[in-house]
Amino acid sequence: MATKVSDIFAAKRPVMSLEIYPPKTEKALAELYRTVEALTALRPDYVSVTYRAGGASKKTTLEICEALQREFGLTTVHHLTLVNQTVDELSEITRKIKDAGVRNILALRGDPPAEMGGSFRKIPGGLEYSYELVDLIRKIGGDYFSVGVAGFPEGHVNCPSKELDTKYLAMKADHGAEFVVTQLFFENAIYSEYLERTAGAGVRLPIVPGVLPITDYSKLLTFCDTCGAYICEEVHRTFRPIAEDLKATAKKGIEYAVAQCRDLLARGAPGVHFYCLNKAEPVSTIWRELKDAAEAKAA
Repeated sequence: MATKVSDIFAAKRPVMSLEIYPPKTEKALAELYRTVEALTALRPDYVSVTYRAGGASKKTTLEICEALQREFGLTTVHHLTLVNQTVDELSEITRKIKDAGVRNILALRGDPPAEMGGSFRKIPGGLEYSYELVDLIRKIGGDYFSVGVAGFPEGHVNCPSKELDTKYLAMKADHGAEFVVTQLFFENAIYSEYLERTAGAGVRLPIVPGVLPITDYSKLLTFCDTCGAYICEEVHRTFRPIAEDLKATAKKGIEYAVAQCRDLLARGAPGVHFYCLNKAEPVSTIWRELKDAAEAKAA
């Protein structure tokens, strides 16, 4: 029997997790499984698997979740996005997730595919808000699933205010969400403010910070510009001077991530969710440094 993420949060803290994405070729998929084998040594509490825009990876995402549970004994979270999919299509994949024995879903609106011109719109027969997807998952699976949702400490890029963004998170909680995974960020004070703001709105769910180790400053600029994440001045000041030296960047990125994670846990984060980009490093090194520090403190 696979484990529900809600049960993991009820049993332990901190909860340490990883995110991977479905590769586009069979060769890359084989490489991903070798990476997962290395990451299994970290004993993550769960691994989430993303779902490409418009369901383009629906078959591969489910196959990866099944393989991770069957071959590696890992608890998995299947991402599910509503964008560009009808209620019938979403219902079908939800039933397939249930039949496969995967007990966790991260319910997301999702980024619009290229054919939408970069702007989300509800399609005929589809959904518009992620709380509606939470409702659909609950209708089909009831309590079989533990349902997570996304959180945006800096506010969603398409939301006009942080207050409205907070209201949307509260709605997702009211409709049956059980945990929150945040978009990446680099300034921890923003996370603390987010916890305070969401608690004020009545949100009592575990809100897990998403952490992206920095390995390439130039690519980071492009990626954050695309997803709307803010890069604080400390990151620019630290990584801009060494942008052309990827080895130095990776080393400094480990130091930055370790310090960020330690501080997040000290601020009350219920765990850390690492965006590992289908690579074992540098997350493995960061994870072990955090574990070693925790064990030394406990001793």
